Amino acid sequence: MTEDVSRNRGVVVIRRTPFTIALTLALLVIAAVTGTLVSPASQQPWFDRVATGLPAFADGRWWTVATSPFFVDHPLVLLTLLPLVVGGLGWAEWRFGSLRTIGLFAAGHVVGVLGAAGILALASNTGWPWAVRLAGAYDVGPSCGALTALVFAIATLPAPWRLRARIAVGLWTGISVLYLGQLHDLEHAVSMAAALVVSGWLPAFRRPAGRPSQREWRLIALSLLIAIGAIQVLDLVVPYNGPLGANDPISSFTDVAIDVVVIALIANGIRQGYRLAWIVALVLGLFNVATAAVVLPLLPLLVEQGVLDSPSEVVGLVLAPAVFWLGLVLLLVLARGAFQVRLRKSHRRLDAQALSREQLVERLRRSGGGTISWMTTWEGNRRIAVGEAGAIAYQSHSGVAIMLGDPIVPAGGAGEALAGFERATQHAGLIPCVFSAGAEAAAARPEGWRSVIVAEDTIVDLPGLAFTGKAWAAARTALNRAAREGVEFRMVRLAEEPWNVLAQVRAISEQWTGDKGLPEMRFTLGTVDEALDPEALVGIAVDGRGDLHGVTSWLPVYGPADPETGDPCIVGWTLDLMRRRDGGFGPVMEFLIAASAQHLSEEGYEFVSLSGAPLVRPAEAEAGPVDQVLEQIGGLIEPLYGFKSLHRFKQKFNPRHESLYLLYRDEGDLPRIGIALTRAYLPDASLRELVASAASAGKPA
Repeated sequence: MTEDVSRNRGVVVIRRTPFTIALTLALLVIAAVTGTLVSPASQQPWFDRVATGLPAFADGRWWTVATSPFFVDHPLVLLTLLPLVVGGLGWAEWRFGSLRTIGLFAAGHVVGVLGAAGILALASNTGWPWAVRLAGAYDVGPSCGALTALVFAIATLPAPWRLRARIAVGLWTGISVLYLGQLHDLEHAVSMAAALVVSGWLPAFRRPAGRPSQREWRLIALSLLIAIGAIQVLDLVVPYNGPLGANDPISSFTDVAIDVVVIALIANGIRQGYRLAWIVALVLGLFNVATAAVVLPLLPLLVEQGVLDSPSEVVGLVLAPAVFWLGLVLLLVLARGAFQVRLRKSHRRLDAQALSREQLVERLRRSGGGTISWMTTWEGNRRIAVGEAGAIAYQSHSGVAIMLGDPIVPAGGAGEALAGFERATQHAGLIPCVFSAGAEAAAARPEGWRSVIVAEDTIVDLPGLAFTGKAWAAARTALNRAAREGVEFRMVRLAEEPWNVLAQVRAISEQWTGDKGLPEMRFTLGTVDEALDPEALVGIAVDGRGDLHGVTSWLPVYGPADPETGDPCIVGWTLDLMRRRDGGFGPVMEFLIAASAQHLSEEGYEFVSLSGAPLVRPAEAEAGPVDQVLEQIGGLIEPLYGFKSLHRFKQKFNPRHESLYLLYRDEGDLPRIGIALTRAYLPDASLRELVASAASAGKPA
């Protein structure tokens, strides 16, 4: 079966990328036949008849535009060129088809080689040494066409990956042309610039323009900072002769090491928007720009005094880095609003009005909420206001702000609330995400955000509830058996029960927790403390001797308040705590849930939610890379807490399903979100406990 799948995939790849495969084979075959697999093509007597360049065009050899893409200048170039051809052309051909990719490749190659030749024809007349040198150079290779195809393929990426990829390609070509300054570097810069302009101009690739977000400003600054660090290393170890001047590796190791170390120390701070990192980067940039401004006017004097033979000895060393430092300084000043995060974690709170638990409850009763909204009232959540009537609860772990459930807002206000949460978290240097959001909130997520199913809410509608028919056999059997064995159901407020009942509840819960080897989970899973909330209902199963066999707790689900009287309205209840005594009444959970649903139905409520099992998604949902990451997190906890088996257990009550979502900015945030969710569920567990418990849970019984 595996061989057949691999064979089918291979056939699909061949059918969808014939041009990429043909060009790659042509490059290898021609290199083998001409001997350029072992020796440079530039040393062959026929090289100038197939290579492009200003001399070739001046002599009328225009056919070289068609011959040059099939040759490689040096055998080592194949090691870097083939990944670009396979990656850039292959990706573009997979996305656009063979004919369009051939057109992109040909156009990019022609624009690159002719555009570079035109620039050199004009610039060499000025006597510019770099241009004069390149005016006599030749070049071969398909890199201009492959780079153009890559830029167009990048244009199909969603934000922010599109910007990130464009920055990476732009920095690579920019550093190459300004520092290394070879003919192919200039051709790459011309073809890339043309591809960026055209891909942004064509309607098929056009994206709405606007001011970059705080996150994008930080990303651009970080990229430029890393590029400057790479340039500092180039100054130290690589000789170059580019348009900004020539340089031999004469830089002081100490100077370069200081710059690189400072850049390494502040890079993460720039990424997260720390004010201190912004100040350090700005001071360092201004110092380097000021140094260049002082040194450059003194070069003629140094030549006159005999210190230097020519200004060209150091002009490249001074001017080239100064150009990038000046760009970074201007960027940091322009984007200063994106770098306001305090260094101390205790100061990184959202810039919004904090709410007390009582204030959040009041807003929840007024606006209504989802099936897990009452969990926002629990200990460990931070609560902020949204407008005059809304509220959001979140937890902060590992640099991530996790909003719990839907925002508590009047109807239609979810989009504005989520956008405000995104702005506030980014301003505080936190990664925003929303865990267990409903379908309405998922549809209102900020532009560019992603969503993935992380749980399945199981809901039983109460009007007309009757345990009849084969589908309800398990519930009916549990109710009948309880009646025969003298186990009765009681719905109580646990805080009002006598001490002996509470003592039994705690004993049952502690026994269950001890079997897991880990502290009780939190976040969307309550404990006995949450069951003691006066607002919560608790179903208990008690026998004739007063022994407790099992406990379930139910959280209120508020709908919008009555528009005329303003009275709060509970429309349903959500199952939270589930605990059973070892060796007690067998089907106690089936009994408690069925009896609770029957009781709440008689009270006139609309539904009960059996709650969503965390990190469980529908079997029919297509699994993508994000789902695989979440499944790994769930796989760590599953042997200890049995989410999937619990989800299967709830199917005995014939619920309907509503998906709950994780909302996040992009896939780059997922590793941190995964760590944060683990800490949210197990805030008191050490790494040693996690590893030991997971290992013991995985052992066969």
